[in-house]
Order: sequence, then C-alpha cells, then structure tokens
Amino acid sequence: MCCGKSWVSHRYEQENLNECPFLFLQSMAFTSEQIDSITTLMDVYIAARRPPEHMRAQLDLGWRFDGLSLFIFEIRPQWNDHSVILHHDFAKATWVESKKQWNIYWHRASGKWQVYEPLQWAGNLQRFLLEVTKDPHHCFRG
Repeated sequence: MCCGKSWVSHRYEQENLNECPFLFLQSMAFTSEQIDSITTLMDVYIAARRPPEHMRAQLDLGWRFDGLSLFIFEIRPQWNDHSVILHHDFAKATWVESKKQWNIYWHRASGKWQVYEPLQWAGNLQRFLLEVTKDPHHCFRG
C-alpha cells in the first residue's frame, strides 16, 4: 500500500493511498525487480515475527520505505488513548548506492538515530535482518 513517500506493508495506513512511491524509489536506486525482492523479503520477515493474532491490537510489527531508508517499527496504541495508534521505529537500514551497502542504525531513547557500531553496514538486507533478530547488544528492541 502506498502512502505519501512511504510504503507500508500493513493495514494501518490504507487511508493514504494518494501516490505510489515505487516510481520515486525506482528512479533513486532500485529497479522494480529489486523493490519486489525487498518487499517479499520484508513481508516474510515481518510475518514470521508478528505476535499472535489476538495480541496484534496491543502490539504488532511493520516496515516501510522512506526514500532510500527501510524502517522496522512496532505498532502500539497510545497508553492513555487506545484509539491513537503509534508507530515506534527501532531499526533502520539506508541504502548507499556509491558503496553498494546498507548502513545500519538503531533508534536511541533521545529520538535520534545512531550508527549501529557492532555492524555499521551490511552488503545485503538479509545480514541486516539477522543482526536485528539476534540483537546481541540489545540496541534495537531493548
């Protein structure tokens, strides 16, 4: 589903289907085949890690593209108003075309993105996702 400049692979932003950023992403660095491959990889990754169906109203996972960055986030209701749904980014990979690599970041409590020092970049998204899953330094999900 498309929403503004981001592409979200979940039902949470279906109301903003104004423009399709695939054209934006394609012109920047990715071919349509690469976008399809990334989408498939991320959808499979998220599907394998989503909580059970009965818990998803309280906690879920999602991902999105924004420019050349890919974000993984938690989806939760606001603590004092459950009608407000919040997305909390916790992992980010940004494609650097000149180096053909994904730079890896984690989201600090201060709200700033920090380079993930143990593995600053990955040659492919699978390596990034493996590091997020293992999270040996508890940077991504605490």
